[in-house]
Amino acid sequence: MANRIKKGDQVVVTTGKDKGKQGEVIRVDGDRVVVANVNLVKRHTKPNPQAGIAGGVVERESSIHISNVMPLNPATGKGERIGYKVLEDGRKLRVFRSSGEALDA
Repeated sequence: MANRIKKGDQVVVTTGKDKGKQGEVIRVDGDRVVVANVNLVKRHTKPNPQAGIAGGVVERESSIHISNVMPLNPATGKGERIGYKVLEDGRKLRVFRSSGEALDA
């Protein structure tokens, strides 16, 4: 089954410690997504002068399972399910199931 969530989508977290938080998808790795400013964890990082990394305790986003986020509908401000509509020229378009309006992608 194809992923209904892509990089750059606005999503809302549906479960877990960050439930209700909204953010933009930074990266999709199979069945996991990384969302900006969500699921922040502290990591002890070694300094790497060649890459310009200072080292120490760094706070960054960790991944969340894709089933725990929903695309955000800007019209309603809620997370909603996604379906597909096939256009006349054969292209697939992601649409919100509730209203049928196209997802900005």
